Amino acid sequence: MQTAASYSRRPPRPPARQRLSWKNAWHDLGVRSWVYQAVVLISVIGIGFFLISNAQEALSKQGISTGFSFLSDDAGFEIGERSIAFKSTDSFLRAYGVAVLNTLKVSMASIVFATLIGTVIGVARLSSNMLWRKFASLYVEVFRNTPQLVQLIFWYVLITRLPHPRQAISIGDIAFLSNRGFSMPWMKDEIAHWLVLAALLAGGILLWLALRSADRRRKRSGKKQPAFIAAGLALAVAPLVAAAVWGPSYEFTVPQLKGFNFQGGATVSPEFLALLLGLSLYIGAFIAEIVRSGIQSVSAGQVEAAQTVGLRPFAIYRRVIFPQALRVMVPPAAGQYVSIIKNSSLGVAVGYPELFNVNNTIVTLSGHTVEAIAIMMSIYLAMSFGIAIIMNLYNHKVQIKER
Repeated sequence: MQTAASYSRRPPRPPARQRLSWKNAWHDLGVRSWVYQAVVLISVIGIGFFLISNAQEALSKQGISTGFSFLSDDAGFEIGERSIAFKSTDSFLRAYGVAVLNTLKVSMASIVFATLIGTVIGVARLSSNMLWRKFASLYVEVFRNTPQLVQLIFWYVLITRLPHPRQAISIGDIAFLSNRGFSMPWMKDEIAHWLVLAALLAGGILLWLALRSADRRRKRSGKKQPAFIAAGLALAVAPLVAAAVWGPSYEFTVPQLKGFNFQGGATVSPEFLALLLGLSLYIGAFIAEIVRSGIQSVSAGQVEAAQTVGLRPFAIYRRVIFPQALRVMVPPAAGQYVSIIKNSSLGVAVGYPELFNVNNTIVTLSGHTVEAIAIMMSIYLAMSFGIAIIMNLYNHKVQIKER
């Protein structure tokens, strides 16, 4: 039987929600917030429409045409470095395509190298070896505290001061480094390298599946699985399959000195090398600090426990430290990757035909300044958002799920 005291301990009933009507709608906080947001959005759209209309009217009075129809006109200029075929009679739209591919090429390569450099230097900063620790600290301090543009020009000047092709630095007589760039063996067929990239991507997927399968078997059986053997086989299968499918076109040519330059193989230009080094080494210093702080976020007790059960240092980093440190490292690393995409525009300083450089030429030849700048900003925004989305998905993947 319930007493008066038990009734007194019951939680009070929430007040009955009043029915929303037009008379008291303005007194509702949710309604007011939606109205304020709608007013701000309409105002921004209205101001933007007014500015665009005003700019179009001013340009039309000066006899300057507006719109994006110029993209189908002949470009009228050449692009020295390109991933797809391009000639001066091609359209401005195709020129944008070449510029985007050049930007993505140097940005993706810089992201890979910056990540590798930052991881190694970040781990070295916490090393018990004083020489490695001091060297890593010196690297971080030097590259973080000098302007990136100065570093970029330094690497470009250094590369252009290398010996000419006749006195090039030889690497096993198959690769050569000179003031014309880095010449290396490459496939004879221009289309074949795309197949190799696809094959390596497939090999990477097989590598990830092999490691994941070995890890699952290890958790079920409690025994170490030969994951690296399976991973090596998986990574080697894709190029072999590509060689069998592509046939005789899957053939490498070695660069040979003919005249004043190398013929055959592939040559990475000094502009690309300078921009790659400038982006990778500069951002790598920031990633090193991110890796160091992520490792230090893992409690020392867990590392000591892993050492107690006999885990090797590599296994401790792979099984204990990095799975937890990634929660701290991934968000700031994503910001650095986006910075690489944006800072690739510094390639204009050394003449690399990335998006910003090509866009300047298009502005000069077409006269459509507003449209060209809007296109460039949209492309940079799309690439930055793409990197951010991918990193957010990966961040969600590595987060430790709460029970």
